[in-house]
Amino acid sequence: MLDVLSRWGEVKKVAMIVHLEKSVSINPLKLSRPLGAVLAMLGIKGAIPLVHGAQGCASFTKVLLVRHFREAIPLATTAMTEITTILGGEGNIQKAILKVIEKSNPDIIGLISTSLVETKGDDVRGALEALKKKHQEQGNVPIVPVFVPDYKGSLEDGYATCVKTLVSHFANKETIRARRKRSYQVNILAGPSLTPGDIDEVKDIITSFGLSPVVLPDLSLSVDGHLGDEFNPVVPDGTTLEELCSLGSSCFTLALGESMRGAAEILENNFDIPYKVFPSLLGLDVVDGFISDLMHISGHCVPTKIIRDRKRLQDAMLDAHFYFGNKSIALALEPELLYQIARFFLHMGANIKTLISPVYSLILEKIPVDKVYVGDLQDLEDLSFGSDLIVTNSHGVGIARKLHIPIFRLGMPIFDRLGEPLRVKVGYRGTSKLLFDIGNVFLEQEEEVLERRNKPKNNALKKYVRDDYACCL
Repeated sequence: MLDVLSRWGEVKKVAMIVHLEKSVSINPLKLSRPLGAVLAMLGIKGAIPLVHGAQGCASFTKVLLVRHFREAIPLATTAMTEITTILGGEGNIQKAILKVIEKSNPDIIGLISTSLVETKGDDVRGALEALKKKHQEQGNVPIVPVFVPDYKGSLEDGYATCVKTLVSHFANKETIRARRKRSYQVNILAGPSLTPGDIDEVKDIITSFGLSPVVLPDLSLSVDGHLGDEFNPVVPDGTTLEELCSLGSSCFTLALGESMRGAAEILENNFDIPYKVFPSLLGLDVVDGFISDLMHISGHCVPTKIIRDRKRLQDAMLDAHFYFGNKSIALALEPELLYQIARFFLHMGANIKTLISPVYSLILEKIPVDKVYVGDLQDLEDLSFGSDLIVTNSHGVGIARKLHIPIFRLGMPIFDRLGEPLRVKVGYRGTSKLLFDIGNVFLEQEEEVLERRNKPKNNALKKYVRDDYACCL
């Protein structure tokens, strides 16, 4: 770690960021920014993400999301070809929007760019203005352009950009309805590291304090794995347009994830709404701080159920710390999730052998380790030999098998396990669940080691089988 002076003059430790420069990514870890923007739009009720680019851009995104969530994913594309790319895709934008409105009747359209059209320089805003003039009858459907070229950043950046764009579009003094402040309403800006199950848990905690949360985006209502009554061509549920327009009426904003800071600052600048950023809600100390802030905002005491959950977590930490101590861990995740999980392992007494992020982020410097690598899954394979556990998405399973190291799947995508959208890893309950899940992996590892030690050697086994066979004769 490097010693640097903070703005208050005190010495702070920051992790050294090492960029593993290669001419080509052999086994990519990074997911694209448009994918992150589409994921955020899936938390808006009645929305359709419209990807402006080649058809393959939308197909890749849709296949990955369908495999991860195991749900039908509403997604449209402007289907750019070689000719329209050269001549300009403004006409494709207008045709695609009119088609989507005619067939699906959405409440909102998220127009998401890709590197193809960003490099070409399509005039997206001009195309939308021209559409309004030609087809005024279609002007009731809000169209939110989100500019997220995927030649820089990752899923986390695209997700955060989409949330900021939604807040800027709906929560501004020109469009928001004049309302009084609601002392019981709080904004929850849910970061990309949260699963639908995580968001459900956060909402339950907040409502137990008598507060009313407005969650943006609310994936817990749309891709949580519930069976709908009928097919819906748009996002079936989530944050409503009414709730988007009420963001400025809240008394406080809770930003869950460092990437949500920008959206929280917009609300503070426009409506003087104070905010606090929680980089993590995983671990006893950070959840204690979260609960303390909810007590201050609501003026209520901690509910009995939450006190009980905290005691259960304390007991879980006592039970599990024997299996975490001095274990060597290798992680390859998106920056926010990497920060949260690395911190979790360090607090349980494990050693971090390798940390790999697909892109650079400021939050990486806050991880209390010596080095954080910016690389891909090939680098994970090169640097994780001798580890006791690998933590990454399903694309790392082959590496774990090759190195004979157990793997705990986390992040996106996870396509070879069931129930990922409902996994809870925040709050007291979620921390306990994660402790048990990973602790059981270590227990199985120890059982396999004991089984191999107690297994008779091959020569002795062959002799035993040969003698037994001779006796039978």
